[in-house]
Amino acid sequence: MTQSLHGRHALVTGAARGIGAAIARALAEEGARLTLLGRNREALAALAKALPGEGHGFVLADVASEDQVRAAFQQARAARGPIAILVNNAGQAESSPFGKTTLELWQRMLNVNLTGSFLCAQAALSDLLASGHGRIVNIASTAAQRGYAYVSAYVAAKHGVLGLTRSLALELAKKNVTVNAVCPGYTETDILRESIANVVAKTGRSEEQARAEFASGNPQGRIVQPQEVADAVRWLCGDGASAITGQAISVSGGEVM
Repeated sequence: MTQSLHGRHALVTGAARGIGAAIARALAEEGARLTLLGRNREALAALAKALPGEGHGFVLADVASEDQVRAAFQQARAARGPIAILVNNAGQAESSPFGKTTLELWQRMLNVNLTGSFLCAQAALSDLLASGHGRIVNIASTAAQRGYAYVSAYVAAKHGVLGLTRSLALELAKKNVTVNAVCPGYTETDILRESIANVVAKTGRSEEQARAEFASGNPQGRIVQPQEVADAVRWLCGDGASAITGQAISVSGGEVM
């Protein structure tokens, strides 16, 4: 722990569990004051209490709701000061053959994965510009870099997140705000566990067989761990990554895009 982010206010969306919780811990270890944003009050409160350091808290919001996002960011700002770091981690993945993908599913994937990132970035923008060292890190996916069958809505949304990242990075390049995307491969999260359960239910394969199939897409032959994603975010938020912007950092064991 270097405390390289000492005193900086970091807001992490989808922070209650998995990758979001790992990112929150990593940034707290570097001295940041955390605001955890999500919808599970009990989980957020428990994590805020367990984080290293002091001054952490949480706010409740659905990132797809403009009014809820605006109110949550105002609450976070009032409690811990201007936001210097935004990590857009909240997301959902749902599979369906394209021909059976409903408009409701399509819109839901866009709302939480893409519109949520847009709304949160806009809500934080004035603070980030004033901070002198603003950071936006969007947690995308290898699905932002390539296609996957049966998840067209999710892939489209994550491609949108990467496009937003690249465009916003150029817009803010001379304003001391960096914008990057971290693109994990299959990671040990509830989303992966739900995907494995779905494969088991639909194909009759064992859980071990389904897990091995997901791991096989990683050249290292394994599932990525949340802490590995968090370490990439930690680096991007630090001063040593000041020249890194508009990039898609793949955390996928060398998967070719």
